[in-house]
Amino acid sequence: MLRINAEELVSISVSGEVASPISDPSPYTISADGQPVVLPGVGGITYNVKVGDTAVNWEADHVEPGVSIKTANKEVNAALNLLACVGNYARVSSGDAKGSEGVVTGKHGGIEHVLVDFDDETLEKLAIGDKIMVKGRGVGLRFLDYPEVKMMNLTPELLNAMPIKVEKGMLLIPVTHQVPAGIMGSGLGSQHSYRGDYDIQLFDETTVKEYDLEKLRLGDLVAIADADHSFGRIYRKGAATVGVVVHTNSVTAGHGPGLTTLFTSSKGRIKPIKDRSANIAKYMNLGRFRPQKGRRK
Repeated sequence: MLRINAEELVSISVSGEVASPISDPSPYTISADGQPVVLPGVGGITYNVKVGDTAVNWEADHVEPGVSIKTANKEVNAALNLLACVGNYARVSSGDAKGSEGVVTGKHGGIEHVLVDFDDETLEKLAIGDKIMVKGRGVGLRFLDYPEVKMMNLTPELLNAMPIKVEKGMLLIPVTHQVPAGIMGSGLGSQHSYRGDYDIQLFDETTVKEYDLEKLRLGDLVAIADADHSFGRIYRKGAATVGVVVHTNSVTAGHGPGLTTLFTSSKGRIKPIKDRSANIAKYMNLGRFRPQKGRRK
């Protein structure tokens, strides 16, 4: 058993509204190879892109699975993005879907959305502007016996669903992919990793093939070698970080599928173990693994 400080964690309400997609005055995005493209992007209720689906093979740029929520007040939205953790339960508190339940699956930086998975019946009832209440619990979560591994953006419930093992003082964490820090893009240099995400660039075909990155899925757990997210996202030889894929690929230079940080160790006390099934959709019966009738039990 991995001992954690679950009984010390505060459970606190945060709330957002279903966020509309937005667009610049020009519909065009310039791709990394200089081509103007028109693609759907962040925000809205995404009906057919779910955790468990591919993160790569969509005609899309930064599309967020399920429901994107935020609030107009900057400080309130910062609290929502901080205190909502991956695995938290969410509840619709207004509109035709009032009372329906979902689960937080990630956080997206920049525009600072929190992403929530709901069943198909709920998605059809939701409307832009409906309020979503999240029971925020997870900030401050830590291992009692492994202080050199830091956790963030993670709930005890999701942690307990992961088949993590211990071997010679190392935490063996299942991941679908391991990537080098050198291909990480947007998000590098942030002063913290408690909000937002960190993008995997997929522009080099040789690297994509070497690390099998065409098979990345939303919800996959992915390890970054030589990456320390303890106090911001930096390159540190020997460090290790594990995050969850939260949004789809991007055509924009420096961007790609985004990772929200879950575990990091500046001392390299994380040993990634390859497991193609290491996905939060499977661990928590979400997205493509979610029963579609009635509320989640």
